[in-house]
Amino acid sequence: MATLCDAQVSPEETLFMSSRSAVKVLVASTAAFTICFAVWMIFAVLGIPVSQQLGLSETEFGLLAATPVLTGSLVRVPLGIWTDRYGGRVVLFLLMVATVVPIWLLAGATAYWHFLVLGLFVGLAGGTFSVGTPYVARWFARERQGLAMGIFGAGNSGSALTKFVAPAIIAAWGWQALPRIYALAMLLMAGAFWLFSASDPQHVVAHRPGLRQQLRLLSDPRVLRYCQYYSVVFGGYVALALWMTKYYTQEYGFSISSAALLAACFSLPGGVLRALGGWVSDRYGAYKVTWWVMWVCWIAFFLLSYPQTSFTVHTVNGPRSFFIGLSPSWFTVILFVVGVAMAVGKASVFKFIADEFPTDIGAVSGVVGLAGGLGGFILPIMFGAAVDLTGVRSSSFMLLYGTVCVSLVCMHFSFKPSLPSAVPGMSAKKA
Repeated sequence: MATLCDAQVSPEETLFMSSRSAVKVLVASTAAFTICFAVWMIFAVLGIPVSQQLGLSETEFGLLAATPVLTGSLVRVPLGIWTDRYGGRVVLFLLMVATVVPIWLLAGATAYWHFLVLGLFVGLAGGTFSVGTPYVARWFARERQGLAMGIFGAGNSGSALTKFVAPAIIAAWGWQALPRIYALAMLLMAGAFWLFSASDPQHVVAHRPGLRQQLRLLSDPRVLRYCQYYSVVFGGYVALALWMTKYYTQEYGFSISSAALLAACFSLPGGVLRALGGWVSDRYGAYKVTWWVMWVCWIAFFLLSYPQTSFTVHTVNGPRSFFIGLSPSWFTVILFVVGVAMAVGKASVFKFIADEFPTDIGAVSGVVGLAGGLGGFILPIMFGAAVDLTGVRSSSFMLLYGTVCVSLVCMHFSFKPSLPSAVPGMSAKKA
């Protein structure tokens, strides 16, 4: 009789064990995603000495920095589907292990094409987001999914980790040491993730639709809207995270170490505060939060777009010279605001997905992540081409300003007709 009672588990104990597993999964997944994102952003710093060594143009540097982003974007859809089918734990572990060798081989690259080819394989690390998002979300109740996905998404701060660590490694041992250290870090993190994470067979999606069926989600106007929003808040974040270290060195003349530290003022809040975005989205609704994020970015990019300008006015007392431009301090403050806004926006978009596609989170997040990643791939190349064509370094922000303008207009006209059938807790008056 006593043995039977001891073997029984009360509902309260079951709930506690489930909550404990959920926290372990969240912590392990967030740590793994942080390392993966740091690796994904490796060329934000590594690309500068490589560019100097190979004599690359701005456009060639943009392509080099963006190459890992391309692969990380393209694999998001199949990875999201595999997560639905096989569970996030095994998919994320295998993905991390698969990147170790390509990262290590970067240290021996000597030609531009070597870096491009290896960068494609290193970019697999960026696909971890579409694995971790559904993996983490399914461990939490719906009303807490926004916060949970926001905490996981804070792994974007791996971009700031690269900016803190990479310049010191390069200064101490040369740029060839950076890929080797990152490869070892990835291998160790893969082992730690497997030890401290967990699996739940109930989280596997039973119907298991194929790739063609999942891609039909693109015919859903809601998915297209979320792709549009995410290409701005995530694609823009990735592009600026890759570009800002070089921008500070060439626009303001900082060293790589100082430039990377200043660039981290954008990357760090853009990653860490994603958890805040999840909480805000849970509280106020995804639509309202995303709308205000777009407006903040619109104002900030307008200010950042203005180039350093000197001009002379012929007054009644003779010529008088003026200078208009942002100092490094004001530039960094505005960039910090953009980082906060994008962190909140990245979380609010995925709150949309969790609310409206609870059984297809993996597939939809893969499609939306693909759109955001492709934005992060195309924009750095466009930044470099714009600088090569115009000679104006702030032209990168002019491009971002234009994308936000288009997104605001599309969001206003495309979303309003859908308000009556929006997610629970959102009323028409919130528009």
